[in-house]
Amino acid sequence: MIGIDTNILVRYLVQDDERQASVANTILDRVSDINPAFINNIVICETVWVLSRAYKFEKTLIVKTIEQILSTRGIEFENAEGIRKALRHYNSGNADFSDYLIAEINKENGAKTTYTFDRKAAGNSLFTTAS
Repeated sequence: MIGIDTNILVRYLVQDDERQASVANTILDRVSDINPAFINNIVICETVWVLSRAYKFEKTLIVKTIEQILSTRGIEFENAEGIRKALRHYNSGNADFSDYLIAEINKENGAKTTYTFDRKAAGNSLFTTAS
């Protein structure tokens, strides 16, 4: 198994730097069930942030892109189901993807709610406004 960092995943997805994209392609094209890659929650959060803020991808395209990564054979995730749930909230909500993933991880670990000062997140049933 190999680990994939955010910059490798982003270069693979956006192909905007010819040299780095070529290296990222070589790494990820070798991934298989026998030689899997591991992507952790931080990499997914950073990737969503970079695609949104730096590359100005629309939310629907970001969701579709992450869903495609989740369905790619040979790629394992720290928390695939939590990522899927967070994507659903992110797709229809106002908060950042990372907020929804935090709340889903908290919920999976027994939290009844996640307290927040973030007004965008607080509009979701996973959160309780701290006041």
